Amino acid sequence: MEEKDIEGKTNERWNAALSNLSDMSVNLESLQKLILKKAVFVDDDTFNRASLVSHQARTIKALEQRVETLERELDASITAAAHARSEKRQAEAAQKAAELRALEVTKELENTSKVFELHMQELRAKQEEINKRDSDIKLLEAIIQTLGGKTPISRTTSSSS
Repeated sequence: MEEKDIEGKTNERWNAALSNLSDMSVNLESLQKLILKKAVFVDDDTFNRASLVSHQARTIKALEQRVETLERELDASITAAAHARSEKRQAEAAQKAAELRALEVTKELENTSKVFELHMQELRAKQEEINKRDSDIKLLEAIIQTLGGKTPISRTTSSSS
């Protein structure tokens, strides 16, 4: 907001200066035309003043053109700066979003790793239980065989250690 106030005051000054320069230029051109129409022989002092006025008119015209060029460059610079600030904000927002997504993915990986670890522990416990029951079954078969004198019971084992 403050930039716009400063810019507005600067524009007012430049516009006033340009208006003054334009008025002076018009007045000088009118004087020059008047002098040319009514070619009068004048003394050196008057001629020198007229030459000075003509020179000043050319200088004013050149300065007006320079002011206009500088105003265009200033406007372009202001626009470029605003565009750069906008791009910077967008880049910062994108970076923040990427960082948040990276944290989210990291948490997901950590959670998946914990779940995997719990499943592995559960699988190991089940395997130990299966192995214990298998050895219990073998022990019971041996007891039955010893007590009964029968041939061992054939069974298919599907567990693998």
